[in-house]
Amino acid sequence: MLKLEVAEPSVAQYLNPITLYFAATRPAFLLATLFAYFLGLVGAVYSGVHFQAETAMLGVLLALLVHAAVNVLNDYFDAMNGTDAQNTERLYPYTGGSRFIQNGLLTIGQTAIFGYLLLFMAILGGLYLAWLVGVGLIAIGAVGVLVGWAYSATPLRLNSRGLGELCVAVGFIGITIGADFVQRHSFSMQPLIIGMPYALLVTNLLYINQFPDRKADAQAGKDHLVVRLPIAYAVLIYPVLVALAFFWLIFFVYIKALPILALLSALPLFFSVRASWLLHQFSLKPAQLLSAIKLTLVAMLSHALLLALVMLWEMQ
Repeated sequence: MLKLEVAEPSVAQYLNPITLYFAATRPAFLLATLFAYFLGLVGAVYSGVHFQAETAMLGVLLALLVHAAVNVLNDYFDAMNGTDAQNTERLYPYTGGSRFIQNGLLTIGQTAIFGYLLLFMAILGGLYLAWLVGVGLIAIGAVGVLVGWAYSATPLRLNSRGLGELCVAVGFIGITIGADFVQRHSFSMQPLIIGMPYALLVTNLLYINQFPDRKADAQAGKDHLVVRLPIAYAVLIYPVLVALAFFWLIFFVYIKALPILALLSALPLFFSVRASWLLHQFSLKPAQLLSAIKLTLVAMLSHALLLALVMLWEMQ
């Protein structure tokens, strides 16, 4: 794949405080949330729910705020435990954090305040949206906020306990469920059916990103699965998640819960197959994993886009 070098952030790049704080949220990675939310919206309309633009816009803004807060707080807690500072094998911008603290753009304190401010704003907005669409949204939002915060925050540090992958899967399927609820005003199996393969593919992005960070995370006590497992076993989880996504999609097409054309959204999983092979070959050579990470990113976003387009086509 084409290798594009991305320079780490420097103070000279971000003299404007607005662009500084915006960039600290790692906005490019918020695309993952945007696609998860879009799947939920399209799935709701596909099942016959009337589209409500105002609540949809407020809902996606709040989902992005939560994701931004989680990104910033992850930087804060990783600075506190020292893993980002000692990570010499990182593949920026995909692994090793945003580098805003390590490169002197923000202090640890500023990062913490910013992260918790974003989370507070998201909670306030979520309560207002729940007042508009139903109290069930509070449960969805509470799980999302708790899982996102507890992923890296002390004392829970769920990723360090080998539960990070579960957190990501729950968080992203929660986004799709929340987007559906904002339109439907009730719970449904529809977003679970539609969103689970995408949530598994996003989980794989987190998972493969941990291989370049493995040594630094181990030294900092971040005992996630890539640290805990022998490397020969750790690489096997990636193709297992791809297979689960594939068979989930196949099963729900087979029982006609999804249209037959939804099988087209399985095509990007071949990018994941290639990434899995690269991971197997270079799991101990982090510098060689950049292509595998990019393939994982392309697979998850392409799957979501194709599935959404299929459902939109089926509504014609």
